[in-house]
Parts: sequence; structure tokens; C-alpha cells
Amino acid sequence: MQKNICLIQGHPHNDPAHFCHALAAAYQDGAQGAGSSIQRLDLAAMDISFLRDPDDFTKPPPREILDAQEAVRNADHLFIIYPLWLGTMPALVKAFFEQLSRNEFAIAENTDGGWPRKMLKGKSARVVVTMGMPSAAYRIFFGAHGVKGFESGILGISGFKPIRESLIGGVGGLSEKQSERHLARMRSFGARAE
Repeated sequence: MQKNICLIQGHPHNDPAHFCHALAAAYQDGAQGAGSSIQRLDLAAMDISFLRDPDDFTKPPPREILDAQEAVRNADHLFIIYPLWLGTMPALVKAFFEQLSRNEFAIAENTDGGWPRKMLKGKSARVVVTMGMPSAAYRIFFGAHGVKGFESGILGISGFKPIRESLIGGVGGLSEKQSERHLARMRSFGARAE
């Protein structure tokens, strides 16, 4: 299935040796090979500042974030990848989504009261998170709360549905065969635009 895809590479370090970069490239290869278009945002290469004043959420973001909003607006599907740092996403990824949500881009005030309006309905997402610990340990012992919070508190509340996830554990000790299996899986997800 051909779609417009926005790929968000969330590893804060732009060294291509990190497995996140290889996984993102495999997904992109699969998607483009199947005819989907990809707009890629590499957060490590962007100038992303932290929001400190809640009033900034109501104001237009900087130009680079406006361009990112346009990429997300034009996408049918988001592919988001980042490493697990201290049980959740790196601060850079959180800062990006805070900036991205400015000026009622992701959610908007409901003038009738109640829940905010979901401004990104009709889009799907896949969240891929790499980690050093086994992914089963993250799910069982830690409840995967960091990823769940992102999926429900940022993506879900904005209207993304369905939201699929892939947790890839043991990244520091993967064999070549295991790495290739994960890369093949990403190419397959890309080819199916999911």
C-alpha cells in the first residue's frame, strides 16, 4: 500500500553506527521500494529548544518546527524510532513533540468544554524503541510505561490510530543474524506502510 510517510529518526546522536539509524534506513528502503513517499526528520540534526513557558504552546513555533508540522500534516503514517533512555524517550524526542504540538497543531481547545479536539485524526503510527535490556523485561518488570505514555498521551490524544509498536531489546549484544532479522522486519513494515 502506497502512503505518504513521515519518518522521525529520534536518536539524539547522529552517528550512523547506532542501530536506530540502520533500522530507519531499512524501513525507508522498504517503503520507497513499495512506492510510498518518505519525508525524513532527523532530530539530531535539528535545532530543538526546550519549552519553558506554558504560554509558548499557544504561539507559532520556529521555522524548522513549522516545516516538521507540514511534513506530519502531509503524512498518512508516522514511523518514529528512538532509543530507550532512563525508561522513556530521550529528552530531545520529548522536546520535539512539545514543539510540534504548538499552536494547536496536535490538539486544540474544545470550545464546548471536555476533551481537546484531536487534530491529527486519520493518521496511523508505528513506534520503534531500541534498548539494551531484553524487551520482555521492559514490558514485564517496568510495564513499558514510558512508551505507553508516549503512545496514549501524545499520539493517541492527537488522533493517531492505529498505533503499533516494536520494542527491540538487547541491542548492544545482537548477533549479525539477529540484527538482519530486525532489519528485514523493518523493511517489511516499510513495504506495507505500517
